[in-house]
Amino acid sequence: MFTGIIEQLATIKKIVKENENVHITFTSEFVNELKVDQSVAHNGICLTVVAIENNTYTVTAILETIQKTNIGFWDIDTKVNVERCMQLNGRLDGHIVQGHVDTKGVCKSIENQDGSWKFTFEYSAPMHVTVDKGSITINGVSLTVVDSEQQTFSVCIIPYTYENTNFHQLKIGDYVNLEFDIIGKYVAKLLQK
Repeated sequence: MFTGIIEQLATIKKIVKENENVHITFTSEFVNELKVDQSVAHNGICLTVVAIENNTYTVTAILETIQKTNIGFWDIDTKVNVERCMQLNGRLDGHIVQGHVDTKGVCKSIENQDGSWKFTFEYSAPMHVTVDKGSITINGVSLTVVDSEQQTFSVCIIPYTYENTNFHQLKIGDYVNLEFDIIGKYVAKLLQK
């Protein structure tokens, strides 16, 4: 489990395809604190560390993960938001994030608001919902929904988040990973019955 509070940006150093899987090697400041079999969220995707070598670590993504997320758009030197799993004795500063991406969204607009930025996203999975002032995870970042419409929502980004996550690299048309609020997903499922 994660909180959506990004620890740092990791940089992709190598991508190796093996059958349907992709092995991705990263550098980050906390490599020496990792261990093989540890879960780390990468742009909100929970991936297991499978190797550590020469100040880098490697994770493996399977086909379902590749199809559901923005991994297919990653390349060498791509900067990815990373967060290690939550410690039970820590504060839950963001919200409950599972690291299980529900779908991809696309950035439809970026509005500079003279001190903050308003990002609007669209997604095509109608079974997922957002609510005004509810929680959403975008590329692993825990955020509050500002405007909520069917299959479209916006969030506002403060300068700290903008500078310390990959939001400062996002452009209109870029794909992001979306994980909807777990409580909202259960409520939506119950209402469907």
